[in-house]
Amino acid sequence: MTFEYINRDISWLYFNYRVLEEAKDLSLPVYERMKFLAIYSNNLEEFYRVRVSYYRRLIRELPHNHPKKQAVNPTAVISVINELVGKFQNEFIDVFQKTIVPELERNNIRILDIHSLVTELQKKFIRNVFDAHILPHIQPVLLEKKRIKPFMRTGQIYIVLKMYRKPKYSLYDNPVVKKPVYGLVKLPTDHGVSRFMQIPVDDEGNYCIMFLEDVMMMHVQEVYPGYEIDAWYSVKMTRDADLDYEEYESEELIDIISNIAITRQLGLPNRFQYDYSMPQAILDYVVDTFGVEAEDLVKAGTHHNFRDFFAFPNPKSPELENERFRPLMHPVLQTTRSLIRYIEKNDVALHFPYQSYSYFIKFLTEAAYDESVVEIQSTQYRVADNSAVVKALILAARNGKKVTVFVELKARFDEENNLRFAHEMKHAGIQIIYSMPKLKVHAKVALVTRLTSKGNVKSTAFLGTGNFNEKTAELYCDHGFFTGENEITEELKGLFKILERSISHYPFKHLLVPNNNMVQRFEEFIRFEITQAKAQAKAHIILKMNALEDPYMIDLLYEASLAGVTVDVIVRGACCLKPNQPYSKNIRLIRIVDVFLEHARVFYFYAQGEEKLYLSSADWMRRNLYHRIECGFPIYNTDIKKEILDILYIQLADNVKASHLTEETKNVRVPQKGKVVRSQKEIYAYLQQKYSV
Repeated sequence: MTFEYINRDISWLYFNYRVLEEAKDLSLPVYERMKFLAIYSNNLEEFYRVRVSYYRRLIRELPHNHPKKQAVNPTAVISVINELVGKFQNEFIDVFQKTIVPELERNNIRILDIHSLVTELQKKFIRNVFDAHILPHIQPVLLEKKRIKPFMRTGQIYIVLKMYRKPKYSLYDNPVVKKPVYGLVKLPTDHGVSRFMQIPVDDEGNYCIMFLEDVMMMHVQEVYPGYEIDAWYSVKMTRDADLDYEEYESEELIDIISNIAITRQLGLPNRFQYDYSMPQAILDYVVDTFGVEAEDLVKAGTHHNFRDFFAFPNPKSPELENERFRPLMHPVLQTTRSLIRYIEKNDVALHFPYQSYSYFIKFLTEAAYDESVVEIQSTQYRVADNSAVVKALILAARNGKKVTVFVELKARFDEENNLRFAHEMKHAGIQIIYSMPKLKVHAKVALVTRLTSKGNVKSTAFLGTGNFNEKTAELYCDHGFFTGENEITEELKGLFKILERSISHYPFKHLLVPNNNMVQRFEEFIRFEITQAKAQAKAHIILKMNALEDPYMIDLLYEASLAGVTVDVIVRGACCLKPNQPYSKNIRLIRIVDVFLEHARVFYFYAQGEEKLYLSSADWMRRNLYHRIECGFPIYNTDIKKEILDILYIQLADNVKASHLTEETKNVRVPQKGKVVRSQKEIYAYLQQKYSV
């Protein structure tokens, strides 16, 4: 039987469309819906910078008859991508113009543009701000095809102006036939100028906000004094940001990361967005001037970079927003005198953002001060800008602890941040281990070792499904696990020896680590369920992850389905498994998109009633299973296992924010039958009841 798969990037686009659908949910406050527009836009920007760049490189670098090029067919994929993005963009514009803007106006918040009537006070205010804060950063240029072609920075908005020379400046021009001249200005948001200007209220008491481009165009005559401005249109270039640095290490890699911001700005173009109202003649001129390829052209609205909506001012805050979310305190961890000593004897699971992330910071801080603690080891993939995790590790080093941190410099778009923190930690006396060639370290583990008064070595650990980042822990749904179990902590020591490169392999029996035992153990678990199903016994698999892409693991799930195993998959993003086929009829795929980002990785196997449960940092993607160092860890504690299973079953019962995935990867909302279940609210209520303080 031939198995089929869905293209991962087409599937991902439908995930992002599901994000866009949240902006249509009229039950959400208007500013929350604007955040979903921002998330959709930000996701799409990164998608073009990375994934579309991958297809562009295949077209550019491989010969036409190359097997990979023929198998992937990058030209066709890009065509489908651009078609879908264009379709979704039209909906995006409709959502903003037909639902968001009117609701803002109903709440006395008006978005003004260049054609709006403004009061004299507003005019004066706008002019003063323009002169003082905007004009000094504007660098106007004239476009001359094949002669003057300024470099367009990736992700920045530019304004193309159609102009005519004023008579006194055009003595040699034919006065009858005017020839247009084209200009270009960049919005100076990269100089700290806000994308939005809140101006004084109007005569009716409405709060008024303007896009920066409209403010600039009100006074563009100051920028081009010798020209009459006829029309203006916004454009934006997106460039390849997926840099190839996998094989570098140590000082070479540090040098690359140090210059990565400049390097990314120089990437090849892969998307050129332009105002859909731009006349063809002007578009042709711009395309010729900048050498834009036809397949890079993507129609858009008058405005771009709606990711800036994260910072859209709310003059009525906290109105029109969700109530501030308050994470739950853990009654035992909140009152225990020593987290470390409690964890040595008791396993504890935490579920973010429902429960507070502060306990992990408290764990590290206690280790920094505890005189019996001799060593702290940790990984770092993505941390917060003003990281409390890094501060706690630095404090420990300054208090005389041996601290070792593996810093993954190749965490895309966090490279510079990680390098900066690595320098800070190294300066404080922390031993820093940098990236490995051809591998990314994506495991989220921390290990604290102390020496008791009797000379015994005690180790405690924190293992997570998400980054050690207290900011994203307020928004991402992840699981964290404290344990002092010797069988886990000893294997973590083996994992850190691999990271330190003192050994290349370790006989893991409990932890799951790629290129050691992860794929083999998952296959073993699946094949056991297949055996049970063939014997007419109960066989059940529940998987939760961000992406399901690896064909080997998908084939195993197809085999399980054919054998009669019930397979439930909660997958947030890209999913290459094709449902509703004869070989996948027992597989249910659902996607949950709500206020918090579903980010946890959970793997459950019924195992003849033994119920094996693993949490992991790894998705089932080829990069995670074969080209990264990840950590999957078992949950043996009966109460914690039940707790995580309860959470999984709540998610599987969601009929408010869950969608089934079709064979075309489209989202079909789960019908509301029986009790209404919005899983994120239900999980909070479940934990609140169980852990009431």
